[in-house]
Amino acid sequence: MMRTLLIPLSILAIFIFGAATLMATAPSLTPESVTPTPLTVRVIDAQPSRVNLTVTSQGTVTPLIESQLIPEVSGKIEWMSDSLVVGGFFNQGDELIRVESLDYETALSRAEAALLRAEAELEHSKFELARMRSLEERNLASRSNLENALRIYRVNTAVQLDAQANVKQAQENLNRTTLHAPFTGLVRAKAVDIGQFVSRGQAVATIYANEILEVRLPIADRQMAFLNIPPTLRGELPIEFQPVVSLAATYAGQQLQWNATIVRSEAEIDQASRMVQLVARIDNASAQVPISVGQFVKAQISGRNAEDVVVLPRSAVRKNNNVLVVDADNRLRFRPIETLRLYQDTVLVSGGLAAGERVCISPVQTAIEGMLVEPTTVPYNTIEITGAD
Repeated sequence: MMRTLLIPLSILAIFIFGAATLMATAPSLTPESVTPTPLTVRVIDAQPSRVNLTVTSQGTVTPLIESQLIPEVSGKIEWMSDSLVVGGFFNQGDELIRVESLDYETALSRAEAALLRAEAELEHSKFELARMRSLEERNLASRSNLENALRIYRVNTAVQLDAQANVKQAQENLNRTTLHAPFTGLVRAKAVDIGQFVSRGQAVATIYANEILEVRLPIADRQMAFLNIPPTLRGELPIEFQPVVSLAATYAGQQLQWNATIVRSEAEIDQASRMVQLVARIDNASAQVPISVGQFVKAQISGRNAEDVVVLPRSAVRKNNNVLVVDADNRLRFRPIETLRLYQDTVLVSGGLAAGERVCISPVQTAIEGMLVEPTTVPYNTIEITGAD
């Protein structure tokens, strides 16, 4: 019995002795302070500069001059130009349509005959008036005979003037049987064909000039602050206030560009969209590649110049219109800024930053005031600046 108790006690004593020995011979640990690794961030140096503000818009090219080809006489169409088809080109003065002229030639002949008859009657009455005056002076004719001769002369004079007017009108009607192009341009639509009878005042085609074209560009009311366009009652802009516009479009797989000028505004704000319609004019005659009517284009309008503006990526702006500035000790500092414009991926800063200050452009998830960082300077010219020169 005694032996049975001694064995477990001996084993327990051995374990206690071993544990005490290990604790006595264990090495002592000296605590050391942990130095946090600074977060690496990208920074750019603030560089105030002069920036040309631009405004983008889009629109469809339309003709400056568009009219309907309307005959001033009635009749059957006996001839049409080969150019009088949809998309057909013509020059100013070209013959486009001829109306059958037989009736108008006959009317002219009758008017000329009536004129000859009136001139003969006028010549005879003039001779009679002179003869009556001679007789009246010799008391061989009464005063009433002279007055009657004078009346006949005046009536024949009026008849002769009326006949001259009829000849002129008949000649003009004959000339109007041929329709000439009033300007150089293209045909948009055709409504008649050879052999069809047309009435005076009936539109036979729609034509437009393609040398000077226009584009209506809607601009938001708030964006007008970036353009150097004064308010005007007439809508027309003085030459010195006409902004330059760059138009771009993709046609047949090619990227094309044209230069234009804002010549007027429509002098009112759309009540539904709050947009102002600016009108850009294109000199298509001098363009290297002509632009087509109906072409959809994107426009970039050159605006006013802003001084001492710092251009930053939009991602650099934090909550409550702040940016993170890295001070001389490489610590983050929150800095409130004044923004002139937010445009796509770019922010224009007009106040709050001094030249040379380092602005953090890296996305810092948890930024703390005074946080130590390891800044890496990014060249300023590698930042994509959108909407500014």
